Amino acid sequence: MVALAVPVVLSELGWMAQGVVDTIMVGKLGPAAIGAVALGNAVYYTPSLFGIGLLLGLDTLVSHAYGRRDHEACHHWLAQGVYLACIVSPPLTVLLIAASYAFRHVGITAEVAGPAAGYLRILSLSTLPLLLYGGARRYLQGVGQVRVVTVTFVVANLLNWAGNWIFIYGKLGMPALGVNGSAWSTVVARISMAVALIGFAWRYERSRGHPLFRHWARPSLLKIRQLVKIGAPAAGQIVLEVGAWNLGTFSAGWLTPVALATHQISLNYAALTYMVPLGISAAAAVSVGHAIGAGDPARARRAGWLAEGLGVAFMLGAAIVFIVAPRPLISLYTTDPQVMAVGPKLLWIAAAFQIFDGIQTVSTGALRGLGETRAPMIVNFVGYWVIGLPLGFVLCFVLHWGIYGLWTGLTLALVIISCALLRRWHKDSARPLVLG
Repeated sequence: MVALAVPVVLSELGWMAQGVVDTIMVGKLGPAAIGAVALGNAVYYTPSLFGIGLLLGLDTLVSHAYGRRDHEACHHWLAQGVYLACIVSPPLTVLLIAASYAFRHVGITAEVAGPAAGYLRILSLSTLPLLLYGGARRYLQGVGQVRVVTVTFVVANLLNWAGNWIFIYGKLGMPALGVNGSAWSTVVARISMAVALIGFAWRYERSRGHPLFRHWARPSLLKIRQLVKIGAPAAGQIVLEVGAWNLGTFSAGWLTPVALATHQISLNYAALTYMVPLGISAAAAVSVGHAIGAGDPARARRAGWLAEGLGVAFMLGAAIVFIVAPRPLISLYTTDPQVMAVGPKLLWIAAAFQIFDGIQTVSTGALRGLGETRAPMIVNFVGYWVIGLPLGFVLCFVLHWGIYGLWTGLTLALVIISCALLRRWHKDSARPLVLG
């Protein structure tokens, strides 16, 4: 489980690092450039996650096929994932380009709106390679090849850093493109990621005597529909969860600048620790899927509970760090007295939901290994949008608890979601008919 999870965790951190590298590299251009990159990435994030979420069905279908040693089916599912990526990418790209023209009409200052629009339009060109990378990654995870995913992300981040240096500031004879140069660098890095993983998949299968492209499957509407049937709820669950926290960030902007700053700092730490159970979640999906494909429901159940234990153990450690050392953590961002006064209590609230965040994330992956993706979507909708956010808004703006009230509502949402999904995993994993 750890061997599967660690490379995926590092890959998720690499995903976060791409946006961080872009932001750091444009820093010398001034605050407007930093804001433009941040805004462009924020708008790009949700549609791209939806597209990647549609491919999460490969976790289930490839791992099941691999578990029963049906390598031909593994290849066919990869092909259908590639076709789905090609189908989904054009409308997502058009949507992102259209969104870039709205920046000037929603109150964003011209000095930020202009560069952000150009950045997003160029970044939208990376959608197809990003989804192709996502499909190849899910395939490789499904057949237990995860180390190459980490290596690819490390190389891509180094390439992105070098590309930023060249394109932003006009090095090695290239024109200085500023913020647009950062976007072009990311496009090149994502193309390299897609080519590298598809190339490795071909090389890996050829070495095992199962040539990937010798009998490349034709598009199958039935299989694509089956992939979407599993992937669409998973994509919906991701959008609901990310959307809830994005709305929380937007709402924090209605409070004081200090509240917004402490919210962002605490959220950054929560997002960082979240990457570990997210990696364990992917490992759980693969391990459970392999066991289901092999017709071994008892092993599937053990794999899921083992993943739950690993996720809880790590998040317990993270919670302890948040409780014991909130001020040193916040001081890594700022030593502003007002932020330092508000921040520790917010990190303590983050500590309160760490274990629940780990449980809900790992449970989602384990259930995906069973082929169940609708329940996490429904539970996330109820937990965040029916209960957590409304309560948070009441506590924040009606009872005047401020940012603490908003985070209290989100914490309750995570408690509800984690309990519901853990119960669902316990119930579904014990059903021989479902597992068979």
